[in-house]
Amino acid sequence: MRQLEHFPNLVTMFFTRAAELRDAPFLWAKRQGSWHAISWAEAAAQVASLATALKSLGLKPGDRVMLVSENRPEWCISDLAIMAAGCITVPTYTTNTDRDHAHVIENSGARAVIVSNQKLADTLLKAVLRTTHVETVIAFDQLRPRPLGVQSCDWAALIAEHRTDPEHVAAQATFTRTDTACIIYTSGTGGAPRGVMQHHGAILHNIGGCADVISEDLGWGDEVFLSFLPLSHAYEHTGGQMLPIAMGGQIYYAESLEKLAANMEEVSPTIMFVVPRLFEVLRARITKAIEKQGGMSERLLNAALAIGAKRATNTLRLRDRPTALVVDRVFKPRIAAKFGGRMKAMVSGGAPLTPEVGIFFQSLGVTFLQGYGQTEAGPVVSCNRPKIGVTVDSVGPPLPHTEVRIADDGEILVRGELVMHGYWRNPAETERVLRDGWLHTGDIGVFDDDGRIKITDRKKDLIINDKGDNIAPQKVEGMLTLQPEIMQAMIAGDRKPHMVAVIVPDPEWIQEFCATTNTRCNLPSLAKDPDFRAVISAAVERTNKDLSVIERVRRFIIADEPFTIENEQLTPSLKIRRHVLRQVYGERLNGLYKG
Repeated sequence: MRQLEHFPNLVTMFFTRAAELRDAPFLWAKRQGSWHAISWAEAAAQVASLATALKSLGLKPGDRVMLVSENRPEWCISDLAIMAAGCITVPTYTTNTDRDHAHVIENSGARAVIVSNQKLADTLLKAVLRTTHVETVIAFDQLRPRPLGVQSCDWAALIAEHRTDPEHVAAQATFTRTDTACIIYTSGTGGAPRGVMQHHGAILHNIGGCADVISEDLGWGDEVFLSFLPLSHAYEHTGGQMLPIAMGGQIYYAESLEKLAANMEEVSPTIMFVVPRLFEVLRARITKAIEKQGGMSERLLNAALAIGAKRATNTLRLRDRPTALVVDRVFKPRIAAKFGGRMKAMVSGGAPLTPEVGIFFQSLGVTFLQGYGQTEAGPVVSCNRPKIGVTVDSVGPPLPHTEVRIADDGEILVRGELVMHGYWRNPAETERVLRDGWLHTGDIGVFDDDGRIKITDRKKDLIINDKGDNIAPQKVEGMLTLQPEIMQAMIAGDRKPHMVAVIVPDPEWIQEFCATTNTRCNLPSLAKDPDFRAVISAAVERTNKDLSVIERVRRFIIADEPFTIENEQLTPSLKIRRHVLRQVYGERLNGLYKG
């Protein structure tokens, strides 16, 4: 088995790989309709030069540098250069408002910011000019006009003016695994984001564990990663950037979520890190596309799903084998081609994956490995492993050298090098979640007989009804969104006699309903339409049949609009912001209990 060296820090890891791979392609981006690569050697030269430039601007070891950019090669190069200069990267979401940016700047005390383009700078600079910390703004693209009140620099010009031998910078990377590499702000499902201090060892620990899964269970070859989740999220930062560097892989940056399917066919990735929401979207698109084709394609899909369900429950019989053979040899290769034809695995994390969605993709022959973690743990704690069997209702065993135990109240506790050193400038919160060396995750779970972790819910998100029963909202919400009429849902019912819900109808289904009934497609009007509500109600009732009495949704309201990042009802990692939705819909939800 190929092994990773025990690197002292992430910078040394990068320069070691660059010296080994030199002219091999490393970072790919699409420009003017075609893919272009930056080699390992050129990336190393740019990292070294930018690190020297940052020092020349007066930045000192330990200074924080904020990074605001969409996924692109310059993001990776900037991140590594900040660390190579001895500074600490503060990645920030491109969807942040100026208020969000101001919070991160003030909390982190960032002395410099690196931003990609004019659009992002327009929002960022409002925050920069309201604060007193930022002294320098560096932009990938030229800004017009240049910001006043701070030093403004051109990213490419800085590199050109400070050409430095990578070996010289690599030799100066003497920081250790315990030194802070980055401060990643959690996406704030329940309030203001907190800065998680991730040290070099935490990320290196994660990389080693993930590489072990790939090497032992899938085979370590010439890996190609397609990056599309925000790099400001710990999941993509570790899995989609640092892991490929460790493995000497290539990174392609997807153009957008809308073009992701086309990009997969073009670049033929071997590994992708994804979130459950992507699987749900792909499931809906694949199903609708095949149903429109009809005929043999639709029959093969139905056969694949039937065989997949039997395999998942170990009920496949001898009489099913001819159908299974046709599915495996005819249907699954067609699906594999849609994912590029070389996909070893899609690794799902960030939120629980609904088991029915998992079975759907297993039925289609797509290998997915559901993992578990959080920003405070590097972020990966566990991952399903094919060698011991993948189950759709578990998140696999802990990574190597990772201790996990279940507390008396069911909470998952984690210990090891992967655990953060604390929240930046927040000792009270640090003491709350780090006790006796154990990270208290706030998640509830159990171990199965094979040592795999099963997550039941977020401890703080558990709904307790008026009889004291516990209800896991994510389970119910996931099942509701399996209905073709429902795109999103949030349930409520804390200290109440039963569950109620906010329902976001599926936009494509709305169009079909309006066309069939000759109704105007205006959501507020449709929400009052008895026929429209009757169909949604029927979808809710279909879900209720598979739920226990205490979990069933008795009444619902139609949302005013979809939950999105822009209206702050979703986090950038596509999790529901419950506190925001309760503010918007709380009064109407409470009204469902009256009368």
